[in-house]
Amino acid sequence: MTNKNNPASAGQKNKTMPRVFSSLAASFLLSSFSLTNAQTAEEGIPGSYIKIMLIAGIFLTFLAFSFLFYYGMGEEKPEPKIHPFAFLKRFREHLVGAVPIEKENEILLEDDYDGIKELNNKVPPWFNYLFYATIIFGIFYMLNYYVFKTGKLQYQEYKEEVQAADIQKAKLMKSGAFINENTVTRLVDAASLNAGKNIFKTNCVPCHGPDGGGVVGPNLTDDYWIHGGGIKNIFTTIKYGVPAKGMISWQTQLNPKQIQEVASYVMSLHGTHPANPKPPQGEKYTEQ
Repeated sequence: MTNKNNPASAGQKNKTMPRVFSSLAASFLLSSFSLTNAQTAEEGIPGSYIKIMLIAGIFLTFLAFSFLFYYGMGEEKPEPKIHPFAFLKRFREHLVGAVPIEKENEILLEDDYDGIKELNNKVPPWFNYLFYATIIFGIFYMLNYYVFKTGKLQYQEYKEEVQAADIQKAKLMKSGAFINENTVTRLVDAASLNAGKNIFKTNCVPCHGPDGGGVVGPNLTDDYWIHGGGIKNIFTTIKYGVPAKGMISWQTQLNPKQIQEVASYVMSLHGTHPANPKPPQGEKYTEQ
């Protein structure tokens, strides 16, 4: 049986545990590397989980070898006088700046209230360092934004964003993104009517004829309309179509600006008297 009070037994235990711990850490690290090289997409293992395992494996391996260095690799070594991580302790004590308990009497104030006394502790060094860092940051901030002007102030960024938004708005307006059956207006300029004419010849001639007199579809040159005349009704008919009568919806093939152009061209055909027009269909429409 092992004697718990035996120093040799305790030393052996201190050497055995780091070995086991380092072996487990090394196995964990190797597993992480193998999972990283595997096809994680097929195995269903998230990439973020692999990264966490890899980082944890490296940290545990470093910690294990640190323990081995401190306790020894198995051979009999004298206990190190200075802990390898003692500088961390000293660094923490320096940042905190707390006075050791055994020296608190030196900074004890004379005030005593019902047995409660106060210590005259100084401001912690970490707080002063933070304050100095803000001063340094403020100097660089001033040089960057106000002296050399290499950085953009918030107002400058705002103006650039507004300009970019105006450019984007102009592009959207050009494509007709803001045009719908409620906001559409009739176009009368030659360029828009010519663009609408080209769209009409490409898509509408088989049903309405080259002059709009009607073939399968109705006559577009008289005063009678099946689904209503006027720019808004014509725009709506072109946009959504009339599937029950074989007219498809054109909103997937033409943007709102193009639909506005071809609708305006259709309105320009009113009263042109084609050669062989179809008889009037629908009801007579009067523009309000």
